[in-house]
Amino acid sequence: MATERSFPDSFIEEDPQKAVEELNEVLERNSDNAEWFCQRAYAHIQMKNYSCAVVDAKKAQVLNPCLALAFLRNGIAEYHLNNFESSLAAFTHGHRLDASENTFQMWIKRCEEMMGTANQNGSEIKTPMPHIRHDWYQTESQVIITIMVKNAPEEGVNINFTDRQLSAVVKLPSGEDFSLNINLLHPIVAQQSTFRVLSTKVEIKMKKTEAIRWEKLEGEVEDPNVKHFTPKQYPSSSQCNRDWDKMVVDINEEEKKEKLEGDAALNKLFQQIYSDGTDEVKRAMNKSFMESGGTVLSTNWTDVGKRKVDMNPPDDVEFKKY
Repeated sequence: MATERSFPDSFIEEDPQKAVEELNEVLERNSDNAEWFCQRAYAHIQMKNYSCAVVDAKKAQVLNPCLALAFLRNGIAEYHLNNFESSLAAFTHGHRLDASENTFQMWIKRCEEMMGTANQNGSEIKTPMPHIRHDWYQTESQVIITIMVKNAPEEGVNINFTDRQLSAVVKLPSGEDFSLNINLLHPIVAQQSTFRVLSTKVEIKMKKTEAIRWEKLEGEVEDPNVKHFTPKQYPSSSQCNRDWDKMVVDINEEEKKEKLEGDAALNKLFQQIYSDGTDEVKRAMNKSFMESGGTVLSTNWTDVGKRKVDMNPPDDVEFKKY
């Protein structure tokens, strides 16, 4: 039966012209179906026949004043006709009918923004871009940058990494682009750097190449006229090619085999224990050394983690505070 025919959005989006033709036929036989008028309005919107869409959407509103979707179709069509006040009124009424539909809030905000760009003569003026704040902090292995943008569309966020540069472009809800370009103080591992889009911000995580503390985020821009040579190459005038990576490994091996004596050997032992230790071992060593004034060095976090480490100088040494 014709009254049982349905016209889902997917059918309309696939072929809006065909949808209009079929809706014309069923509406000729039954002109009291608000949903069909509402869907024909949607087909007209797909075809950019916005004036026809307004007419059909308003017919649907008259037939069923509680049909929130009819007000959504009406508002969208009026918006594309630059009738922002009428569009805002339709979206606001529809939102009252269905407060759970977030689409109304998005369109209401768009209307308010567009109405704010028009002066008394009706000509458009540009509004200043809102101030977008960004901040950064670091861990032992990562540098994290947060761009404080709410509700940024995920498809509108483009982040690019190189070993010494970050480039970010974020599409704002207003339609404008926010750009952030930073020359980094130290190199990063671009392939292991990521980002994610959250409801309140865009979070960028950059992998450090070395576990060192960055004094600041930005570094100096390198002079393009200064030539740099990669670690595995000599200048082209040299006839000698060397494997620099192998040389670094060989030097490290020689340092390990080097025999030290006295305090030097003891310091190297402590450095090795700290380097190879777990996070708990490192915390224990730091805490015990600091609290004891350098007189105790413990690797047992279970012990030193729950107490203050007292000073314990050797028997033949008298500790004095200055």
